[in-house]
Amino acid sequence: MREIQFREALREAMSEEMRRDQAVLLMGEEVAEYNGAYKVSQGMLDEFGPERIIDTPIAELGFAGLGVGAAMNGLRPIVEFMTFNFSLVAIDQIINSAAKMLFMSGGQYNVPMVFRGPTGNAGMLSAQHSQNFESWYANTPGLKVVVPSNPYDAKGLLKASIRDNDPVIFMESELMYGDKGEVPEGEYLIPIGKADIKREGTDVTIVSFGKIMKIALEAAQILQQDGISAEVIDLRTVRPIDYEAIVSSVKKTNRLVIVEEAWPLAAISSEITYHVQKHAFDHLDAPIHRVNSYDLPLGYAPTLIEATLPNVKRTVDAVKAVMYR
Repeated sequence: MREIQFREALREAMSEEMRRDQAVLLMGEEVAEYNGAYKVSQGMLDEFGPERIIDTPIAELGFAGLGVGAAMNGLRPIVEFMTFNFSLVAIDQIINSAAKMLFMSGGQYNVPMVFRGPTGNAGMLSAQHSQNFESWYANTPGLKVVVPSNPYDAKGLLKASIRDNDPVIFMESELMYGDKGEVPEGEYLIPIGKADIKREGTDVTIVSFGKIMKIALEAAQILQQDGISAEVIDLRTVRPIDYEAIVSSVKKTNRLVIVEEAWPLAAISSEITYHVQKHAFDHLDAPIHRVNSYDLPLGYAPTLIEATLPNVKRTVDAVKAVMYR
């Protein structure tokens, strides 16, 4: 297979779906003339034209609402946020319109659309531009939330999201757009709600998703040198969560560490902890440990960022804590 960048995998997914289905369109700030803030949509305006690659004003509430209306009337819009921090301006349309429309219309109106863009820390962007929104949106019935960790998954999951008849929150990372990975030439889809075992192991289960998978996998390599075999699970989607994959792994390894960039209160790691203790309590040989960002806004200085976010050392220490308690 050829190696392509994360941004190229996203572009291929959108372009293939737009060639396949005339109802698919892309709208957002700088997606057309500028080729995308992160060059994800580079060249798409030339191929599909301004009626399907649409530059919008700096008005997230407005163009998110346009997207919801378009989806209710038979189109399949992809709404790009330059960052999900800006989705706070549009959150009324996402939660009160897109997520609830099928229910409130008694099943008359599906809202087949994708809201996509980067989430989480991306370097020295300070507190207002460094938040994680996975658990925010995963808490909303009617939404699906997808967070891929590599180019292969990004392409297959985005294609599946575009074809889905429900609104999908598709979360990326500015720090991943240049990542390279193997992606096949032919078409493929990855089902929403199916986790992936990125590394098999026998002693402890490490669960993560998105760019934090890099930390989980690096920690697993270090632990292997100390004789600890870590099984690493990539959730890929956080609504729905593949609980079966996690519980099955814990029943094999008897220990669980969850690594997540978000703040600890009401996080995805909290939900997984509850579910595992309910469905696999008798299989646990140690308390479940979580590695989250510390419970404070993210600073600007690199030293503050490093001290606040999950990292490899904290992950390794958490695993050793459940191994040698």
